[in-house]
Amino acid sequence: MPNVPAASALPRRDQIRKEAARLFAARGFLGVGVDEIGKAVGISGPGLYRHFAGKDAMLADLLIGISERLLEEGRRRAGEAEGPGAALDALIGGHVDFALDDRDLIILHDRELLHLKEEDRRRVRRLQRGYVELWVEVVRQAFPALAAADAEPVARTSVHAVFGLLNSTPHSADRSPLPRDGMAALLHTLAQGAFAAAAARVA
Repeated sequence: MPNVPAASALPRRDQIRKEAARLFAARGFLGVGVDEIGKAVGISGPGLYRHFAGKDAMLADLLIGISERLLEEGRRRAGEAEGPGAALDALIGGHVDFALDDRDLIILHDRELLHLKEEDRRRVRRLQRGYVELWVEVVRQAFPALAAADAEPVARTSVHAVFGLLNSTPHSADRSPLPRDGMAALLHTLAQGAFAAAAARVA
């Protein structure tokens, strides 16, 4: 039987995104054909071209889409929070949810970014830089010791380190005996601890 998500409730384009991400993550972008993606959602390979121009377009849609979503959601969370500490908590919570619920997209980004066209790759990088800058700004507001000009490199490095920690979940979550909520709470605590340690180092 085709591996169609119980989300036949999902719009067809979203079904294609979901299955393309799953297959690309499992077998690699070059190892998956259009016909296989079509079969996974119950349509012919050529039928996919009504929704995407081709496999390259699917990969670009996935990687640009998640970069846009992270930045937009991060800005929303930080903007709605009451104070820098709450903003940082909200950013961490959002990224933890992404890391636990969108593991296929983390794998795709790590492994398949090089297969994007140069213009699409630049767009992803630009969105990612915006996301990093948002975090750096909030971290420096939340920890006054990191607000000094000479502490900016420490704040920036700590943000990248926390991303590395959170984005490692595709390799650790399946092996963990913790339930999802327990894993989320642990990751949140570890991220906060990393920023507190960075602040203590420069204090």
